[in-house]
Amino acid sequence: MDTPRPIPPIVMTLSGSDPSGGAGIQASMLTLASLGCHPLSVITAVTVRDSCSMESALIMEPEWLADQARMLLEDMPVAAFCVGMTGSVENIAVITELVSDYPDIPLILDPVLSGTTDEYANQNLIDALREMLIPQAMLITPNLHEARRLAINDTDDDEDPDAEECARRLAALGCEYVLLSGTHDSTSDICNVLYGQEGEIRRDRWQRLPGSYHGAGSTLAAAITGMVAGGAKLPQAVREAQEYTWQALRYAFRPGMGLMIPDRLFWASGETEEGETGER
Repeated sequence: MDTPRPIPPIVMTLSGSDPSGGAGIQASMLTLASLGCHPLSVITAVTVRDSCSMESALIMEPEWLADQARMLLEDMPVAAFCVGMTGSVENIAVITELVSDYPDIPLILDPVLSGTTDEYANQNLIDALREMLIPQAMLITPNLHEARRLAINDTDDDEDPDAEECARRLAALGCEYVLLSGTHDSTSDICNVLYGQEGEIRRDRWQRLPGSYHGAGSTLAAAITGMVAGGAKLPQAVREAQEYTWQALRYAFRPGMGLMIPDRLFWASGETEEGETGER
């Protein structure tokens, strides 16, 4: 009798569908599969978009969202949650209740405020993320622009908090870690900083690659989730996921008239050069 094959780490990704394959749930699934995980896809929204921009979105009804996730959770042992675009306050409430029922499963949250219209990242949604979902997360992965939108207080609307202050405020909301991405800075290299409840944990610098990319943030968040699902401790998962994402961007391609799309299967092309990594 054949020995049963081991089950790969199972990750549930909850996000919007991106038909271009650049970001969203398609990016998460490609990344997770590339890292040896089995991805489960729970759709929060169906978008109309290409490699240039998003035109509109059909937000999933909360009941449909809950039914998708709960049926899968009753069937398979999920090792980690990866949450991207939520689409509505009601969906945030559903996801919060869902992950609260499984407190031992780590949650990686990519807030997805950049690159979406105000209709899908308005103040009500930001408040819901702050009050409901961020406190449930092991890690959140905003860029500095997103971090400022999430960290701003009603009493200091004119303030422009720096990265460290943003991380402090976000950690105070209850998440264990905050990874601030430097991708939107105008520096010659990219500096990503991981913060914990006690402050800065690690700082990684990477060569800034030429061009603009669609899906870098989705790739990074999914890669961290995959590493955590595979058993890596969070700081090491963050380090290894950055390496993977940098390589995926290095071998990115431009399939349409818009942005470059990361090649999450870069290792399978046979064109990779050993020994070339980002600066650290």
